[in-house]
Amino acid sequence: MRKIALATTGVLLSVGLLSPIQASAIDDVNTSKLRKAVTVSGILQHERALQRIANQNDGTRASGTPGFAASADYVVKKLRKAGYKVKRQTFTFPFFRDVEAPELSEVSPNPRDINTETFQYSGSGEVTGPLVAIGGIIIPPTADPSSASGCEPSDFPASPAANSIALIQRGTCTFEQKVVNATEAGFKAVIIFNEGQPGRQELLTGTLGNPQTIPAVGISFADGETLYKETQAGDVTARVFTKTEIDLNRKTQNIIADSPKGKIKGQTIVVGAHLDSVIAGPGINDNGSGTSTILEIAEQLKALGYTKKLQRQVRFAFWGAEELGLLGSQHYVDSLSEAQLAKIYANLNFDMVGSPNYVRFVYDGDGSASDPAGPPGSDTIEDIFTSYFDSKKLASEPTAFDGRSDYGPFIAEGIPAGGLFSGAEGIKTAEEATIYGGTAGKPYDSCYHQACDTINNLNTKALSELGDAAADATLTLALSKTGLFPDGSRHAQVKVTGKAAKRAFKHAS
Repeated sequence: MRKIALATTGVLLSVGLLSPIQASAIDDVNTSKLRKAVTVSGILQHERALQRIANQNDGTRASGTPGFAASADYVVKKLRKAGYKVKRQTFTFPFFRDVEAPELSEVSPNPRDINTETFQYSGSGEVTGPLVAIGGIIIPPTADPSSASGCEPSDFPASPAANSIALIQRGTCTFEQKVVNATEAGFKAVIIFNEGQPGRQELLTGTLGNPQTIPAVGISFADGETLYKETQAGDVTARVFTKTEIDLNRKTQNIIADSPKGKIKGQTIVVGAHLDSVIAGPGINDNGSGTSTILEIAEQLKALGYTKKLQRQVRFAFWGAEELGLLGSQHYVDSLSEAQLAKIYANLNFDMVGSPNYVRFVYDGDGSASDPAGPPGSDTIEDIFTSYFDSKKLASEPTAFDGRSDYGPFIAEGIPAGGLFSGAEGIKTAEEATIYGGTAGKPYDSCYHQACDTINNLNTKALSELGDAAADATLTLALSKTGLFPDGSRHAQVKVTGKAAKRAFKHAS
């Protein structure tokens, strides 16, 4: 799952509404045979293969690396063996990685090392020099994000001392804008600290959107506040080190496997999971769990003969470059004509379904718990998942349908979507621990985006429960004779407007 600070402009709320049509009830499809065939042992077989691939490729399966290429080869081999027609959809993307871990320290007056992360697309360099607090910093922070620190060229001194390092607060403009302004003002490195409101206090990470020439790193609000107060009391010297690799034309691919066409022509269900990990680790939960689950579903769907009696075609998609901003799924959607888009009946997305400290999260398609709701039909998809869990006397709860994973490009085109999520870096509440078990006050996945996201970072109970629910939803949509709407269509009525919408995750603030 892509971890990124979201843009504050809320582009996903910008929608155009056509005449509303109520969703209809989906047929009650008997999915027990498929659910019985989709096993934890089958899912784990694929997970172990992905772990072996990571072990053989510097501990990562990130897009643009040999580990991803080997992961793609594995998926293609399994799908072709099962009897699917498989296509590799190649595209280029701006590859980024830390060649060496970033370093940040206060040299004086209080020598110490500071925990930091490199911003995506940061330049490389080692800079030791005066730390300068840039205009617009608000300490203590306001209740809502409001800091405009570094958003205007006038926030920066006209002639900074040699090797000056800018200290900037997160706020209302993009990280890229802050770094560009600092570079043009003559600064040699940038430190951006989190703004300080609830949800904006932890170690700051994010993307600069485009390659930059100077080092840019993020720190927590607490560390930023300390540095800021020190600059107000006297001179502060800091050291920043980054060594990064940027390749604007690195190749990667989506893997797409089609079942035979269904009886209802022109309706295809896209069942997707991203195949790539982050550079930092093997990504066996994020998102080996989703990859392995839909691969197991694809194999069993074929083995049981369901692909010969589908009402709707099923397309299994294994996305590349999700961790760099949903690039694979966006490329796929962008490659489709309007006529082809109209044939995408629904999208199911499975991103992290084996979290160790899990919760059964269902994407909030009807918007009952958080805005915005998904396109019409998403409410019905949500109901398929929740009704299944209810039938098994298993609790579930909605999670924000905010475009954070690969369903984002689909809902931006008005395509109904839904899926499951077992939790990432969020903290499990006491109430959730009472309902689902596990440990309150701890992350759902304490190894999220880390090297420890290995085969030992999986909850097999989560894989079993969410895997069965994924199989149930896939087969229900594929075999149901009734549609998401009374006339059997999907009625793409809600569409995110404006080019900015499709870049919602590129420039963060």
